[in-house]
Amino acid sequence: MTTPSQINGKAPRYPAPELKDVPEDIRTKILEVQEKAGFVPQVFFAFARRPAEWRAFFAYHDALMVPESVGRESNLTKGDREMIVTATSAANHCLYCVVAHGAILRIHEKKPLVADQVAVNYRKADISGRQRAMLDFAMKVCLHSDEIEEADFAPLHAHGFNDEDIWDIAAITAFFGLSNRMASFSNMMPNPEFYLMGRVPRQK
Repeated sequence: MTTPSQINGKAPRYPAPELKDVPEDIRTKILEVQEKAGFVPQVFFAFARRPAEWRAFFAYHDALMVPESVGRESNLTKGDREMIVTATSAANHCLYCVVAHGAILRIHEKKPLVADQVAVNYRKADISGRQRAMLDFAMKVCLHSDEIEEADFAPLHAHGFNDEDIWDIAAITAFFGLSNRMASFSNMMPNPEFYLMGRVPRQK
């Protein structure tokens, strides 16, 4: 299992605990992720140094990104959610989140180029008008949330988003604003596996 100290030759500013030293519930989740993905994203190790924060972080993450896990429905697709994270993380200059969530975006959208396009300039990306309206709103929340006004909701309603969907867009943007800053200040580096995910066929 790759640990944060082994990523890209750069050590994190805050060493992660050994897997054997983390609480059982967290260790179980990390092992489940490894079994499913074949590796463990570094964020799982990074937050494990503070178990209470790990639990709070991933509980909120799952409530937003996997709403069915808390019995909630949403009109945002998995690709929509990852697109919001990728675009706003790029605006926040977060290397870890752009690379990690860009990889997941490529997989959900089945478009090898979309994450790069969205991260660099979503207005030029191969996305739908609905997704562009979604990202226009997300980027305003990311960069100028104090300027959000009633007129900003109209384009989203025109594309079929309801007010709960718009809450999701804002909440995902805000949550990953926290994640972006934690990843950047702590020198969290993307796992090498992320760079090729969704670009080339997965090895069996």
